This record gives sequence, C-alpha cells and structure tokens, in this order.
Amino acid sequence: MLEGVDYWEELRQSPSQMEICVAIFANVLELDEQGEPVNEKHAARRAAAWLHRYCTGELPPGEPDIEPWECRLY
Repeated sequence: MLEGVDYWEELRQSPSQMEICVAIFANVLELDEQGEPVNEKHAARRAAAWLHRYCTGELPPGEPDIEPWECRLY
C-alpha cells in the first residue's frame, strides 16, 4: 500500500502526523481476553491507509474512508 510513497520524509517534517498514525493503529486494534491482538494486520492496514492519504491526498483504491473514532487522540 505504501510502495513508492516517501512517507518517512513526510513524517519527519511533521511528527504530530506520526502520533495520529499510531493512534489509528491503537484505536482499531482489538485484544482478546488474554490481551493478545486479534486484528493486528487490519489495524496496521488502517494506519497505512491514513498515511497513504496524508502523503498522496487520496486513500488507496477500495479502502473505506477513515472514521473519526479511528484517529481520535486520547
């Protein structure tokens, strides 16, 4: 999803965007009763989708829009 996107350069210039990326991962991540992640790949995909949109101005094809609760900072 991020192939060919120079996201590191973008994040280095705006560290608060890295905070949002981590927040999306944490907000989407679900844990089971033992505290083990059950949807780690999905959470990483949502964070990558947001990062793709931040760097290119659009979401990857077929990716649903980022919901407000996904990027909420606590």
